[in-house]
Amino acid sequence: MLRWILTLLLNSVSLIIVSYIFDSFYLEGFGTAILASFILSVLNLLVRPVLIFLTLPLTALTFGLFLFVINAVTLMITQGLIGENFIIEGFGTAIIAAIILALLNLILNWLIRDRITS
Repeated sequence: MLRWILTLLLNSVSLIIVSYIFDSFYLEGFGTAILASFILSVLNLLVRPVLIFLTLPLTALTFGLFLFVINAVTLMITQGLIGENFIIEGFGTAIIAAIILALLNLILNWLIRDRITS
């Protein structure tokens, strides 16, 4: 449970960093970032496996790079569920944001795990 809360907070920080990088990625505050992170975690639990299964041949053909498109789709669904407080202007921005979010989450999780295990 504590690990999931830590992951939500790290995802929220990643979302805020991406919102500072792109003008076309708008996020209204840390509360919205936590809500977006929560919705993304639920979508990753329920919707993402179905999308991966349905696009498995395409994902295999692109050597897994199509997973960034799936992550962008979950970001766009999250934006649709939250509304005005979370805006992504265009699918291209969502794909780039998904790539940057994956890299940021990788770095932040690596830094935190290194601190916790030491």
